[in-house]
Amino acid sequence: MPASQEKASSPAAPAFRRSHLAWGVAAAAFIALIGAAGFRAAPGALMIPLHEEFGWSISVMSLAVSINLVLYGLIAPFAAALMDRWGVRRIAAIALLLVAAGSGLTVFATASWQLLLTWGVLIGAGTGAMALVFAATIAQRWFVERRGLVMGILTAGSATGQLVFLPIVAHFAETAGWREASLVVSLAALAVVPIIVFVMRDAPEQVGVRPHGAPESWQPPTRSTGGAARNALGALREASRSKAFWALAAAFAICGATTNGLVGIHFIPSAHDHGMATTTAAGLLAVVGIFDVVGTIASGYLTDRFDPRILLGVYYGFRGIGLLVLPWLLADSVHPSMIVFIVVYGLDWVATVPPTVALCRTYFGDRGTIVFGWVFASHQVGAGIAALLAGWIRDESGSYSLAWFGGAALCGIAVVLSLALRPRSRASVPVAG
Repeated sequence: MPASQEKASSPAAPAFRRSHLAWGVAAAAFIALIGAAGFRAAPGALMIPLHEEFGWSISVMSLAVSINLVLYGLIAPFAAALMDRWGVRRIAAIALLLVAAGSGLTVFATASWQLLLTWGVLIGAGTGAMALVFAATIAQRWFVERRGLVMGILTAGSATGQLVFLPIVAHFAETAGWREASLVVSLAALAVVPIIVFVMRDAPEQVGVRPHGAPESWQPPTRSTGGAARNALGALREASRSKAFWALAAAFAICGATTNGLVGIHFIPSAHDHGMATTTAAGLLAVVGIFDVVGTIASGYLTDRFDPRILLGVYYGFRGIGLLVLPWLLADSVHPSMIVFIVVYGLDWVATVPPTVALCRTYFGDRGTIVFGWVFASHQVGAGIAALLAGWIRDESGSYSLAWFGGAALCGIAVVLSLALRPRSRASVPVAG
């Protein structure tokens, strides 16, 4: 029997008590997400050094990133089901070890296919299990009140990771070399493993407490005992009958395309095309990370109070405007209009996550976390496609402009999809067994 179920099923289990342990678990999850985010900072800063040493094209390296991003998403729903079956702590520790192995082995790469294996398969699988479904699982299990706020804080952990690692990775890539930069990411993922092992707990009932804000009548839910694949695919089968699922998945695919796929991977090479130093462009993305923390936490707060559909429409609208004007803002130096773009894009970067998670919970009840895993998979498929197409556009046309304009048009579609969702009362949601 999984560890997460032992405490709840034991006849000697103590009476549940109120505790602030939920905040300690959330803090451990936040730190883990920072460590897992190290690779998110790497590709944009390492593409130029790898091209200069090996002559690999932007398209080839974009393919490696695309594999990573797609796996990052496709692993997510299965990781959510595995966390239900075997516990959050065990799956998160294994995921961090995969990230460390993938980044560490990159230093031995001498052929492009090896980059597909390390950047693509190993790190893609590891980061997929430490993706936003990890944050959603923590928020869902440990909090009844403040779920939106906690989801915003945990989502910001990835942005904080980018903020912490991007300047470091860029600095090492330019001064010491890309291999040393890869090792920094590997060591960061390894450093977080002890925190997961010794601080993280799988569920409140495991330690005899109730979730934060839960009433005294709260009883632990039945955790999944079936196979992870069956649970994940069963949730997809049920959700796919709903138009809301397809609208959320399509909009979130656009979210991935216009953040991780376009700006996250190709902003630094695009700025380099305009004469901007790599470290300067990396610094701008780090500022995106700063404002991403602010925007995502604020979005979590707003999600607890306002209609998530309206919030999504606003977020995608502002993002589209930013991408539309970006080609005219790129230059060899930083100017005030670029700073405005960075601030607005940062506030909007993953502000879409808390309202999307809330809508999955509203429409799909107790299976909302696994369903969000599938919605997040679409996010990463969108990111992977965008990363690959943007690299191809750059190689074929010599410019990223068409990629930025295409992203802006997609954001307009996401606005329509979000506002077209029908409102639904949480009380009317059928609870999955």
